[in-house]
Amino acid sequence: MVNNPFPRVANATQVISNLLNNAIKFTEEENIFVSAEIKDNGYVFVTIKDTGQGIHHDIVPRLFSKFASKSFQGTGLGLFISKSIIEAHGGKIWAENNSDGKGATFTFSLPTN
Repeated sequence: MVNNPFPRVANATQVISNLLNNAIKFTEEENIFVSAEIKDNGYVFVTIKDTGQGIHHDIVPRLFSKFASKSFQGTGLGLFISKSIIEAHGGKIWAENNSDGKGATFTFSLPTN
């Protein structure tokens, strides 16, 4: 039996849901990739990579702030809430545009114990 890699975070599913919803919203076609990896350093890393339009350069510096959005959908609170949840449990969350110019990758890490 595999141990639950998210023992301290009941709201990890909310973070994953927020990131997936954003990926779906900004990806018109192609693919969305989701992966999770438990590393030897005692952290689990969850990555959601899309092939959408990427993160607009105006948003990058304030991406995880309240009301940061270039979309007409949503409140601009999802990434702020996600960051708050992850950091409250000793983790980190970050994002970057993909090097091929198609889409963005969001990753968060959480301690497994």
